[in-house]
Amino acid sequence: MASVSDALIIAMIVTYAIALFLFAVEAAYGRRKAIKAERLVGVGASGADEDGMEVNLRAPDPETSASQHILGNVALGVTVLGFLLNLGQIVTRGLAADRWPWGNMFEFVVAVCLCSVAAFLFGAIRYKARYLGTFVLVPVLLLLGIAAKWLYSEAGPVIPALDSYWIAIHVSAAILATGAFMVSGAAAITYLLAQRTEAKRARGETVAGIAAKLPSSELLDRVSHRFVVLAFPLWTFGIIAGAIWADEAWGRFWGWDPKEVWSFITWVVYAAYLHARATAGWRGTKATVIGLVGFACLLFNFFGVNYLFSGLHSYA
Repeated sequence: MASVSDALIIAMIVTYAIALFLFAVEAAYGRRKAIKAERLVGVGASGADEDGMEVNLRAPDPETSASQHILGNVALGVTVLGFLLNLGQIVTRGLAADRWPWGNMFEFVVAVCLCSVAAFLFGAIRYKARYLGTFVLVPVLLLLGIAAKWLYSEAGPVIPALDSYWIAIHVSAAILATGAFMVSGAAAITYLLAQRTEAKRARGETVAGIAAKLPSSELLDRVSHRFVVLAFPLWTFGIIAGAIWADEAWGRFWGWDPKEVWSFITWVVYAAYLHARATAGWRGTKATVIGLVGFACLLFNFFGVNYLFSGLHSYA
């Protein structure tokens, strides 16, 4: 099983790379066609009902357009194949190690990539967000390359402190949340590109290439927000579950460990993002900057903190 798992790593990297190439071709050479983000939660708007009372109204989904090509459908199918290979790698890794298959950073990163692709496929189907394919698969491939080159470790048992059913609860919540945050971060970066493109067009400048075929910045802002809304409760639950696990393993709920601190900092930043949107009505660039700061804190929590304090191979 261990050899099958290792072979599947190469297979899924190649598959994701083919999907990335096809998405890039669609983004560069496809034709702009109208799309509508169906069922995407609209931005609240104020209005008055028939009795003159102020009420919150649901703004209509934004009409926009994006580059579309037949190769995009093929790319989506190839991405599904890569997702299945990714899932197969995790399952065979777990069988080979005879435990829950995310006890170290290599396994964690592979699982995060699986959830990132799953979140993208969800967005592509539900929100017509196939245009995010290039921006999601680039970091996925980078993470898989880092995992295979520098984080790889042989399948085996974990340290006693990690040998608990809480690894299936706490780490699973963190993985699912990180996958959704990855898509949110990709949408936020794409938003900045789209906003810059719109500013150039407003000045009468000609825009070419992939940037010219991005959907509206408003839609990208709302997609990014939607995935933060999905991920934030999972991240909150993950922190709580981690505290319970820490009490069971080390006899204390909170020890101001660097990983605990940066998990909480990430939570605070994303909480500020959601609060600013809900109460102050922040949209666009201001909200996107906060979201990207939260995403940077998330990445530092998993890679910077581990490198500085624990060693890259350790998740604990």
